[in-house]
Amino acid sequence: MKVIIKPGVVKGTIHAPASKSAMQRACALALLHKGKTIIANPGISNDDKAALSIITALGAFVHANEDGSLEVSGLTDAGDNTARTIDCGESGLSIRMFAPIAALQDAAITVTGSGSLLKRPMDFFDEVFPSLGISIKSNNGHLPLEIEGPLKPADITIDGSLSSQFLTGLLIAFAKAATGQVTITVSNLKSRPYIDLTLQLMKDFGYKVQNNNYESFLIEPVAIPVETIKYTVEGDWSGAAFLLVAGAVSGSLTVKGLDVFSAQADKAVLQVLMAAKANISITPEEITVSSKKLEPFHFNATDCPDLFPPLVALAAYCEGTSVIEGVSRLTHKESNRALTLQEEFGKIGIQITLQDDLMIIEGGTGVNGAVVHSRHDHRIAMALAIAALRSESEIEIEEAEAINKSYPAFYEHLKMSGVDTTIFQ
Repeated sequence: MKVIIKPGVVKGTIHAPASKSAMQRACALALLHKGKTIIANPGISNDDKAALSIITALGAFVHANEDGSLEVSGLTDAGDNTARTIDCGESGLSIRMFAPIAALQDAAITVTGSGSLLKRPMDFFDEVFPSLGISIKSNNGHLPLEIEGPLKPADITIDGSLSSQFLTGLLIAFAKAATGQVTITVSNLKSRPYIDLTLQLMKDFGYKVQNNNYESFLIEPVAIPVETIKYTVEGDWSGAAFLLVAGAVSGSLTVKGLDVFSAQADKAVLQVLMAAKANISITPEEITVSSKKLEPFHFNATDCPDLFPPLVALAAYCEGTSVIEGVSRLTHKESNRALTLQEEFGKIGIQITLQDDLMIIEGGTGVNGAVVHSRHDHRIAMALAIAALRSESEIEIEEAEAINKSYPAFYEHLKMSGVDTTIFQ
């Protein structure tokens, strides 16, 4: 699929998509809950669908209600010992979170994925799983994984520098299986706000975890009542960041459905918009951002690396040199995002320099029309679409369907905002 975006001014109101970070965690916790879970405002992205297919494969029953919510009947016990396969699609969170959760069962389980996920390193499991009583065989540190539990919680020390998602999976699995207090000690933990999100959802589902300054986590065994849990998936700051940047770049856009007190890391986009001197109005119900002359910014995105693409689109229209720290976090994404952003934005006339852990963007030089490529990366496709709003001529995005991974309605929302968007299937 290709999409052509013509320069234009955004206006109106858009409801933020559901957070796939919250949705996938809710699916995992619903799987392990012995009662029923009602998930309101469920996500519909490819990553959300992957999570639902995984919990179904692991023994949960999912029913769609007429009001749009999902009713999940979780496992009544540890599950049977039937060998099975779970497919994580291209979801990095799903593979890292569900592998230890799947290992709770006394069964042989094959964990697969597709696309860029096949290239992401999984050495973590090879190193950690044997100490938890889990047998594992990987493809030289990559998918597919063959694992067999049951997982036995134990005091362990892990490296948190690659991704906090590994810790998320262990926290949930340990909390479910713990019969006594157990501690996970972590060094060099990245993306701490995502752990805050994990701990918040675990609390909502009745688990008790003590966070000791992100250096260790004490899990306490709890008896969770067999009762119905109702959980509403909050709006996605990661997807909404592109909408908010669109308002700052060209026109004015109001976004509803976002929680300004959310644990999601990407709400930090508001800090950057303020630093760039965009016009911002924030109420509990909605956030409105409108364009004006933008100033360059300096921001550390180490704990929120998914903000790099929308912030590069923002920096392209700031009058001067903007700097984003945390480039090392971009290597193992859907693409090597640092190089991809440099190359694809280079096609539209934006110079990006990579220097150690810094990304330096020269803004205010004008954006050219061009044919660009998503590199099969949803956030790259959306960033290029936002960059087109004030380009000299139209921008054509190839393999534009990449957005389905996280925000399937993105192009339709651009259309609703008044942007001339043509989709070619």
